[in-house]
Parts: sequence; C-alpha cells; structure tokens
Amino acid sequence: MTKADTTAVRGKLQAKSQKPQVSKQQTAPESSFLGVMRAYLNAPEIQSRFNSILKARAPQYVSSILNLVGSDKSLQQCEPMSIISSCMIAATLDLPINRNLGYAWIVPYRDKKNNRVMATFQMGYKGYVQLALRTGKYAKINALPICEGELVRWNPLTEELVYDPSKRKSNRVIGYAGFFRLVNGFEKVVYWTAEQIEAHRQRFSKTGNVWETDYDAMALKTVVRNMLSRWGILSVEMQEAVVRDVEEVTGDDAAPVIDLPPLDETPDVSGDQQTSPEAPVDETPEAPETDEAAPEVGAEGEPEETSEAFRFGLEDDPFAD
Repeated sequence: MTKADTTAVRGKLQAKSQKPQVSKQQTAPESSFLGVMRAYLNAPEIQSRFNSILKARAPQYVSSILNLVGSDKSLQQCEPMSIISSCMIAATLDLPINRNLGYAWIVPYRDKKNNRVMATFQMGYKGYVQLALRTGKYAKINALPICEGELVRWNPLTEELVYDPSKRKSNRVIGYAGFFRLVNGFEKVVYWTAEQIEAHRQRFSKTGNVWETDYDAMALKTVVRNMLSRWGILSVEMQEAVVRDVEEVTGDDAAPVIDLPPLDETPDVSGDQQTSPEAPVDETPEAPETDEAAPEVGAEGEPEETSEAFRFGLEDDPFAD
C-alpha cells in the first residue's frame, strides 16, 4: 500500500454499508422466518444443547437470538442452522450476541461455492478482553486507536510507546495500539499501523459486514487477538475462541494468527514525524501453532476437552431430510 491514509477506504466501506442490499435470492417475510427460527429453537435437540450450556439462562439467551434475527434482515437470508450454530459458539464462551455490546457478532456471508447465505461467528475485541480477565492472570489489558499527532515515539525493539492525546492534530487514525500486563509483571505492547490493518482486512476478511459498520472495533479486535495469541496466557476457552474466530474470518480451519512485519521493517515514529513509510505485511503466513505450543492457565490436571458445542453445525439440523 501507499502512504497510510485509510480515511478514503473507511469512507467507502461506510458508504457501502448504508446502500440497500439487493438479495440474489428471494427471502421469506420476516414473520415467516422468525416462525422457522422459533421452530428450530424449540426442537428438543437444540433446547437440550442450550440448556446444558446455559442452564437457567437458556430461555433468555434464546430470546436474544430471536431479537437479533428480528432486527437484522440480512440474517433472515441465512440458513437457520448456521445462525444457531454460530450463536452456540457465543453461548459456549458465555458472550452476549447483542451487536451494540461488541463482545461477539453473528454476521452473514455468501457461500458462493454452495450458492447460499450463511451466518458466521466473529469475536469482538471486548470478547477477547473479557475472556482474558476471566483467567485471573491479567492485571491490565487495553487497546485503542491512535490519531494523527498522538504518537510521539514508538520503538518496536524495546516496545517503548509514547502516547500523548493532547497533541492530536486531526481525527485521522494512523494506527492501533494494544497493551497487557500479567499479574506476574510480564508486559507486552504492540502497535499496528493503519496500513497493516487495512492490508489484513483486504487479505483475510471473507465478510466485510462488521468492517463496514464498525471499522475501529474490528481493527482493535485484530490487534488484541494477535497480541494475546502470540504473547498472552491462554485458557482452553481462549484457545477455542482464537481458533474459531480465525476460522470464521478466513474460511480456513487451519488458519494461523497473522504476524506483524519483521522488526527491521516496522516504522519508528519519533520527534515531529507523525506518519511513517509503508511497513509491508508478510505475504507468507507462518505455520499454525500446535496445541502443545499454546500456553495454558495453571498447571493442574489435563487440558480440558473441546466442548461439544463447538462441533455443533449444519449436520445437527433436526429438520434435515
């Protein structure tokens, strides 16, 4: 990419999200689709899954699914079981699916290979923060967009980032920073330029739905996910979330977490310089990490088995022929 001003790109994405979407397939009236969803959610097999995960909170969560679908006409084009399986992942992680909260999103995408519209689960950056805090291993964790003028200095080797919001020159976002500190004192600071975020979006996002409506939230999610998966302490729950989120975003169930460019290619911003030369993104993803390489919380007992809910999919359709 050229010098980093993604303002035009962000404007195009927002304009696209506001245009009326013309469906290539005829959809049923909203009331009819909600009736179909209620029939699925009332099926004993599906009720049993939600009850086993959420216990007494299952009815409330099922109601939130119907509210979500009723308020989002794009989801009403999706296969019902894809919506339910995506919500099942969120339920297993104990994350709300209300889009306004930003913990997790259920978004549609067109499966061109099979000529159908499917719902997919995507984690929000708040969801990653929530899962990290549940481990009890993180003393602090945060991420934020950095506007033009606010980045005084960034040294990728020593991870010294000097941020001064009082020096903001404009609302143009030039990058995104993430930080965490473990209870044992270990700290990590990361910084992605706006170019790196946009290159990642163009390369790996199979559905632009959330990028179009909330670019900053997806950019922060990219930073937080990469930071935690590479340097954080991951519970089994967090490992599952990372794998599922990357799988949904890329369409590859063996998708690796994307690395930043090598240190000698990462720009250093200092003094009055506020923008930096392009930092190319590695075109060859690293090999996916194995389960043995993933850090765990605690040292007692054996790793937990993968939840059955994560394997809940279209093949479990109670109304399939």
